[in-house]
Amino acid sequence: MNFQQLRIIRETVRQNFNLTEVANALYASQSGVSKHIKDLEDELGLELFIRKGKRFLGLTDPGKELLVIVERMLLDAANIRRLAEQFSQRDEGQLTIATTHTQARYALPRVVTAFKAAFPKVHLVLHQASPSELVRLLQEGEADIGIATEAVADVPELVSFPYYSWHHAVIAPPAHPLHQGPLTLEALADYPLITYHHGFTGRTRIDRTFADAGLNADIVMAALDADVIKAYVELGLGVGIIASMAVDPKRDAHLPVVAGEPLFGYHTARIAVRRGHYLRSYAYRFIELCADVLDEATVKQALSPVTQE
Repeated sequence: MNFQQLRIIRETVRQNFNLTEVANALYASQSGVSKHIKDLEDELGLELFIRKGKRFLGLTDPGKELLVIVERMLLDAANIRRLAEQFSQRDEGQLTIATTHTQARYALPRVVTAFKAAFPKVHLVLHQASPSELVRLLQEGEADIGIATEAVADVPELVSFPYYSWHHAVIAPPAHPLHQGPLTLEALADYPLITYHHGFTGRTRIDRTFADAGLNADIVMAALDADVIKAYVELGLGVGIIASMAVDPKRDAHLPVVAGEPLFGYHTARIAVRRGHYLRSYAYRFIELCADVLDEATVKQALSPVTQE
């Protein structure tokens, strides 16, 4: 048994059992991949994959149990490398943050500035992703920390911490009738709306709030970026619903927020880490810069096996 065989088992599942894609991902030949799998099965005396001819259709029951162990072994192997780097290059290395556009644009600039000042030799990578992609990056070890509102709290392999609360704001040109008030869902539903794509920045809550009130929201445009939403509101194509942290009273004076209580409730942006993923000391410092209550001891305690039990 060797690590290449374990990588092939994991990658076969990730590539939906397509051995051609597995070979491409691992820079190997398809025949080599097949031989590694056969050698491991012969060594274990088990069939790990359900086959139909030469095609792989899925994992057998032993294969499913083996995959859990393989994931853990490969994670620990990566952790050993990170541990060595921690003590040989304490303030050097790479930190990868997976986050949504909204967090990268509006929540993280202050944190990134402070972090780069403290750790100038650390290569900081901000990987913008959808919430579902962000979860995948954390699960596969391609990101150290994830920051998002959606998805991360519902994944057992991840530990997440509250970062900050926010709500949606309604924006419209100064002369828009909505500024005459009061702001209600019924009043908002009378106008074409521009807001976020499904799955981003609380869009699910917006849709559900209108549906629960028995209202049909006329969402004429959807975007990933609050600045895009603002641009089309400014063109008169609709009323905007954007994240509160995306509002800059001075810069957006031509698109004032419609006064009123938040119609769609409050949301919590969260910081997530995969269980078992070894974090360098500067990663803990990045988390603490986001939320000072999340010091290294607090995060380590939440990640520890004793806490999970």
